[in-house]
Amino acid sequence: MLAALDGFLLGASLIVAIGAQNAFVIRQGLLGRFVLWICLFCAVSDAILIWGGVYGLSALTNVIPLFIPFMTYGGAGFLLWFGISAFRRALRPNSIISEQRDASSLRMALLTCAGFTWLNPHVYLDTVILLGSVANARPLEERTVFALGASVTSFTWFFTIGLGAMALKPWLDRPRIWQAIDGIIAAIMVMLATKLLLAAPFGALHLF
Repeated sequence: MLAALDGFLLGASLIVAIGAQNAFVIRQGLLGRFVLWICLFCAVSDAILIWGGVYGLSALTNVIPLFIPFMTYGGAGFLLWFGISAFRRALRPNSIISEQRDASSLRMALLTCAGFTWLNPHVYLDTVILLGSVANARPLEERTVFALGASVTSFTWFFTIGLGAMALKPWLDRPRIWQAIDGIIAAIMVMLATKLLLAAPFGALHLF
């Protein structure tokens, strides 16, 4: 039980932050669209990465040295694209009404969520490398329980923020509020993309 609690607390310390993935889950919750599927996708993806880190996926970064740099630039580009889209929505607050009426597919929502999840180099550093390293420092018989505890954190967190945001929808479903929400999301995405580029293993300036 102690190993499970350690995994849960370490997972919580890494996941409880307003990052790109969390912002997207909250936005989907406020929209009230595909919330359960999005939460499930994020939680299962985290669990795959956590268990992969515990059982050897961290070796991937040693086998493929360019893996993290590739994910860094890909993730930064994806964040900039979504940030610009959110900024454009913020300039047109009434556009949220047409978006809510748009029959956007579950497939598209999951693909966008996959971008935030799998094109984020920090998710590999946090779940695969950090959690994997801590788990592998424990006795062999405790590793599975540790990974289970960390995985429970992900399921608890994503469903809490997704369903919590959906519960707030009746009070926040106004164009001006959505303008502010999309403005904040745009700022978060651009800030995270900038941080990724500045911290890139092969800094952007080195490309010239």
